[in-house]
Amino acid sequence: MDNKQNNIYPVGNKFRYKITLEYLGAGFCGWQRQAEALSLQQLIEEAIFKFSKESVLVTAAGRTDAGVNAYGQVASFDLTAFYEPRRVMHSINHFCRPHKVGVTDCRLVELDFNARFSAKQRYYVYKIINRPSINIINAGLQYWVKDPLDVELMREAASYLLGKHDFSSFRAAQCQSSSPVKTISNIEIIREGENIEIYVSAISFLHHMVRNIVGNLLQVGKGIWPPEKIKEILEQKDRSKGAPTAPAEGLYFLKVDY
Repeated sequence: MDNKQNNIYPVGNKFRYKITLEYLGAGFCGWQRQAEALSLQQLIEEAIFKFSKESVLVTAAGRTDAGVNAYGQVASFDLTAFYEPRRVMHSINHFCRPHKVGVTDCRLVELDFNARFSAKQRYYVYKIINRPSINIINAGLQYWVKDPLDVELMREAASYLLGKHDFSSFRAAQCQSSSPVKTISNIEIIREGENIEIYVSAISFLHHMVRNIVGNLLQVGKGIWPPEKIKEILEQKDRSKGAPTAPAEGLYFLKVDY
């Protein structure tokens, strides 16, 4: 064992692994373990147990809701036995079959790393297909909106959400965060033909925050509300004043900065 990595291989043989996950959230109750349904956390923890025979707690950077997808979810866990990261990756992927869940990267990290609490920025993207005809090929992977959307109006509306605010109007009733105050660093809305992608980044998010933001922006895009309505809803700090929550199928956990 390389002595240069004593900070990664500490006395006591406790090894911390960082994995990057890609998954489709359909069929799962979300990331977090629940008694009544299969969660992504349960699937990953059981896959690790099957090859290591160790019961572990897997911590994720973002506890995605039921139906939410991921390109770059990050999670961390500890094992008392050493395994090459490539073997860990392939073993988890083997035991996650046939689910649409996979590890795309695995590496050893220092023990002070925590997938959730070490994160400095989280990124989401919400995917919309905007056309009058039905969505077939990408059904379940994009939110189909048949009414024409004005992206310029949506961009104007989104500008009111940038920076540090009380996001109570965009917070789910069951949100467990200690404070509704969050800081959005960027919102970018890109349209290519009938495809619209809404990128949102922040240090952390409230429960359903991105989907609630999208739901409100859609009201503006459809011409139902003027862009200034978003500022009004934000200042009211009341979820009941906002639009319905956009469905989970269009939301993807994109990546994390550490």
